[in-house]
Amino acid sequence: MQKVLSTVILSIFIILPLHLSLLAEEGETPEYGWKNQVVGNLNLTQAQFDNWAQGGENTLAWQLNLNSAFVLDQQRFNWATTGKLSHGQAKIGDIEARKSADEFRVESVYLYKLGDYINPYVSGLLQTQITKGYQYVEDERFPVSNFFDPGYITLSAGVGYEPVPYLKTRLGAATKTTITREYAVGLTDDPETDRIEKTDTEFGALSVTELRKPLAENILLTSKLDLFSNLESLKQVDVRWDTILSAKVSQYIDVSLNVELLYDNNISPKRQLKQLLALGLSYTFL
Repeated sequence: MQKVLSTVILSIFIILPLHLSLLAEEGETPEYGWKNQVVGNLNLTQAQFDNWAQGGENTLAWQLNLNSAFVLDQQRFNWATTGKLSHGQAKIGDIEARKSADEFRVESVYLYKLGDYINPYVSGLLQTQITKGYQYVEDERFPVSNFFDPGYITLSAGVGYEPVPYLKTRLGAATKTTITREYAVGLTDDPETDRIEKTDTEFGALSVTELRKPLAENILLTSKLDLFSNLESLKQVDVRWDTILSAKVSQYIDVSLNVELLYDNNISPKRQLKQLLALGLSYTFL
């Protein structure tokens, strides 16, 4: 059973992204040059109760998102740099405001176009958080993370394929470095040694598949699946799957549904899942 499971996981890890690409329909002739975009949105939720017989807690929540993409597409190469900044807090009743979102992510990918199926690439990814994170137990809080504590740097080189402008996939060798300062235990520290290790580098394979597909004039679906394996165990593939369905209600108002699935055995033996449904203000700077 374990051999069958390993074979299935290996097939998903290597074959599925390429298979999805082959299913894509033939696109139109691309327009070369720079394509830049910076979009920010602010989501607010507020509720207040005064002598409300049915009960309730005063609530105030906000989240600020900033997404950017700078893409230079030429006949022989494509260079894309994307960034994501997200931070938010929520306050319920008399409890102090607590962090509800915190992410900083920058990725740059350079792809050289040799042909339709073999396009070598190099990429770099940096991700961390902005402010200190806490775990709450009853009335106490315990710090568990901070800016670049941990931080992740992933470098990769391999081959990529982009059949149409809205779908691309790549597979290559990679190194994933985890950096910590105060919170090394459980992340970078090796309990079998006498000293505390604050960095840990894993060598393995990285698969990335990205979809950015307009479903209608004002509806956009974006999805990105990252799979990393240090090749030591197929049952411990790091998974990051981030999907956003957004709809433009008006020039400055949009609604979005964001579902993010994470699995990293070094952080938690169980999968992590986050869902956000938001209606807020949006502004396109570029």
